[in-house]
Amino acid sequence: MAAVLGSVCIVLVVLAMVFNITLIMFKTGSMSPTIPTGSLAVVRQIPAQDAKVGDVVTVDRPGLLPVTHRIVSTHAGEHGTTVLTLKGDANPTADPAPYTVRTVRLVMWSVPGLAYFVVWLSNPIVLGALTLAVAALIVWVLWPRDDDRRPARHAQQAREPQEDENQ
Repeated sequence: MAAVLGSVCIVLVVLAMVFNITLIMFKTGSMSPTIPTGSLAVVRQIPAQDAKVGDVVTVDRPGLLPVTHRIVSTHAGEHGTTVLTLKGDANPTADPAPYTVRTVRLVMWSVPGLAYFVVWLSNPIVLGALTLAVAALIVWVLWPRDDDRRPARHAQQAREPQEDENQ
């Protein structure tokens, strides 16, 4: 079971790298109710020119945290850039300034509340406890048992039914 789960994790990591897929956590409610605070979203990096009005995208801002809002307008910029006007679903107006970008991260889907679990898992005490628990499980599973120490010849004789000498 652990080998299967480990293999699935490896395949998911390779696919994420090949398709430029990452995870983002929502710390604010600017996209509520569509994507509430504490949601975890799967995003895929795409060229900004491929983004359409209505898409929810994450835009990187130099020196600031990225912003994830819905596209309300888009047009071609200079030198292969795209100019996006974004607005959070919970915000009454569009963001104050447009974003001039070459790539964006498109929100593919999100799970409300899952970010809180991820943050909890990243706590060093929780990580340490999980590591110790998995190590203990592995030791318990692989620890030699008395049955395992018996030579194969004696184990086979113990399983064969004894014939009655009086017959």
